[in-house]
Amino acid sequence: MAIRLYNTRTRSKEDFVPLDPKNVRMYVCGPTVYDRAHIGNARPVVVFDVLFRLLRHTYGEAHVTYARNFTDVDDKINAKAAETRRDGETLEQTVRRITDETIGWYHEDMDALGALRPTHEPRATEYIAQMVAMIEDLIGRGHAYEAEGHVLFEARTDPDYGSLSRRPLDEMRAGARVEVAPYKRDPMDSVLWKPSTDEQPGWPSPWGRGRPGWHIECSAMAGDLLGEAFDIHGGGIDLQFPHHENECAQSRCVGHDFANIWMHNGYLLSEGEKMSKSLGNFFTVADLRAKGVPGEVMRLAMLMTHYRSPIDLTERALDEAEKTLRKWRRLEEADLQYSNRLKPQGKIIDAVYAAIADDLNTPKAISILHEAAKNGDAGSLFLGSELMGLLTVEMQNWPWNNYPPEANAYGSMIDFQLCERAAAKKVRNFARADAIRDALVAAGVEIKDTPQGAEWSLTPAFDATKLPEAEDV
Repeated sequence: MAIRLYNTRTRSKEDFVPLDPKNVRMYVCGPTVYDRAHIGNARPVVVFDVLFRLLRHTYGEAHVTYARNFTDVDDKINAKAAETRRDGETLEQTVRRITDETIGWYHEDMDALGALRPTHEPRATEYIAQMVAMIEDLIGRGHAYEAEGHVLFEARTDPDYGSLSRRPLDEMRAGARVEVAPYKRDPMDSVLWKPSTDEQPGWPSPWGRGRPGWHIECSAMAGDLLGEAFDIHGGGIDLQFPHHENECAQSRCVGHDFANIWMHNGYLLSEGEKMSKSLGNFFTVADLRAKGVPGEVMRLAMLMTHYRSPIDLTERALDEAEKTLRKWRRLEEADLQYSNRLKPQGKIIDAVYAAIADDLNTPKAISILHEAAKNGDAGSLFLGSELMGLLTVEMQNWPWNNYPPEANAYGSMIDFQLCERAAAKKVRNFARADAIRDALVAAGVEIKDTPQGAEWSLTPAFDATKLPEAEDV
């Protein structure tokens, strides 16, 4: 079954044909590490984790390489270091402390969301030599110039500049609103290298002690880890310009094909508005976790919207995701506890795979899983969810088993019987379905049929001794 992915460069869905099926390669831009990851930072992690799982499922775990970087040299990091510097620390030591701590937080939060660790997690500071070599190559080919201790990429020397974001260079130049640095030949030229003060982190280079610009970092790291040409480059839509546009241009200008397919996830909103600290709607993954929102719930809430669309992460969306996962996990547990069958229907698994393979259509995949749950098909639900990193053993450590106190010992039994009832209705064995319903009602279990499946509650007349044994249903 073909995988089809939307390529930002061509603005169309394309069949994914890897350059080498035994070495499928993907690069995703990671965080700048100076503070906790906000929930918007988490969306590309979840999106491209689903793609990583799809590629490993299709081509084999050993044949897929996924790199996601850490930007650990940046002016925002330097500013944070200057504010939080401890007595006796150099600025460089403070920067290292901050970046190490932030990477640890990032791993903790992304692990909580069920994201697999990438194959490679390069730190920008580990690839300075490769960046310097690439800058020298750009200068030698006439695509970069030195000015006042800076080295700049000269955008006009690349005839295809703007092709990724579909922005003509003249229009970008006319729309530039920032004050142009005097050492730039053109407003659209971007910094490849900048000078560092004695205190700031810096490295020796042919242009003096300094540090790299943002865009050259990913060009150098991706090229070194994945080769001059690789399959997929991903990130948030906010990175399309200028970051990804410049990555493309720089790599193209040193003769690298770079990425075949460019993918971008949409913005994440909060209650209808883009996140902003000034609006007070800015929150981190850690904030939500501290409020008791499980990582699995955040993950499902994000996957309920197609990755290319904006997503509004509201309390209602989180509540809906939590309710769904409670039901799914209870169904899986009941099936394992009382029948240990989990025999999936191949056509359901195929349908889930086909949905995900169609440009990561996770909303469609989730609708298929809802139908499997409604029909009591715990096996298909379990295996189909695994393709999206849901219902995994690693993600089950939250109190999803919310049976009423008086039903703690019997909740799984009731769920299992309703699972059997749904399966009977699926094959039109209504006599069996009615018999199961009647037995539960006689025991004091109230059943409400909804479009999402049966729900139950206990009446004051509940009598556990009247519940039928599993083998009786």
